[in-house]
Amino acid sequence: MKLDSQDLADLAVGAAFLGTGGGGDPYIGRVMVQRCLDEGLAVELVDPDALADDAFVIPTAMMGAPTVLVEKVPSGEEAIHSLKRLERRLGRRATHTMPIEIGGINSTIPLLVGAQTGLPLVDADGMGRAFPQLEMETFNVYGVKAAPIAMADEKGNVALVETETAAKGEFLARGICIRMGGQASLVNYPMDGATAKRVSVPATMTLAQDIGRVVREARAAKAEPLAALVAFLGTTHYGHAEKIGAGKVVDIARKVENGWSVGIVTIAPFDGAEPWRIRIQNENLVVERGTEVVAVVPDLICVLDGDTAEAIPTERLRYGQRVDILGIRVPPIMRSPEALEVFGPKAFGLAAQYSPLGLNPAA
Repeated sequence: MKLDSQDLADLAVGAAFLGTGGGGDPYIGRVMVQRCLDEGLAVELVDPDALADDAFVIPTAMMGAPTVLVEKVPSGEEAIHSLKRLERRLGRRATHTMPIEIGGINSTIPLLVGAQTGLPLVDADGMGRAFPQLEMETFNVYGVKAAPIAMADEKGNVALVETETAAKGEFLARGICIRMGGQASLVNYPMDGATAKRVSVPATMTLAQDIGRVVREARAAKAEPLAALVAFLGTTHYGHAEKIGAGKVVDIARKVENGWSVGIVTIAPFDGAEPWRIRIQNENLVVERGTEVVAVVPDLICVLDGDTAEAIPTERLRYGQRVDILGIRVPPIMRSPEALEVFGPKAFGLAAQYSPLGLNPAA
């Protein structure tokens, strides 16, 4: 499947939802990919089931705080530099690329790499959403080594990280990223096609595209886009979505810390009842109301514009915005005990117990 301009626009809208507030605004990456399409370059999506077992997949991404991305727009060359450096280190050229995470700009950067290099894109990723740390990947959970890690910035600087664990890779790469200005291109988790099929969250690129399409078509039909989206997500491998609440943003405490955007957003309901508080570490991690945990990672928590149903990245939240809160359950590959050890509540220092949205705790 080759993407056209409408597919790209829909995918960027959907990627903002799956970014759960983080991952960087996909609009920037969309503009860069659209320029490639305008120049006659193509982006090809490949179903993971059609991937040859001996294919060689190198995922591509950006690392850094989303707030930095607003002022430090990538050139597009960084991703190519990091990819070429890792290929030299491994002595093998990639046959495919794929997203490390589907949320935010990291859904569109691999499209840019695919367009510029001719590499097909695997329709899958390693997070099924966006997470703030490099080890928080289904790739890592199910046995793929994170390193070597190649990184590059907009000034042509390139770094190579060699380490044994994904968590140590995150620690070292994050420090390099900070010294590259808080944002860098990154490639890692190289794997063969058989492994990619086993360890990836499937069909997430087309899921993002379908989310954008559903919202667009609902608006055109003058229907309620949020209701259409909830109904659609119930038919996917994610299986469940629900509107958690609606209200006005009344407080935002946010800062950049250790290379992440961290903080708390408070949303007051229109009926004057107790507010919701959403904790952020690049992405929305948990929504609480008083002592109740309403939803928590790994499930997705999305803050949407109350009028347009567009997802609002954390760096674009403002006092006075009227918003809806949407929760989306993650697919089974992300709810295993092994997965929850890596990107469940405890991994973020949260005391909350994970209970999948729409399921009882034992499901």
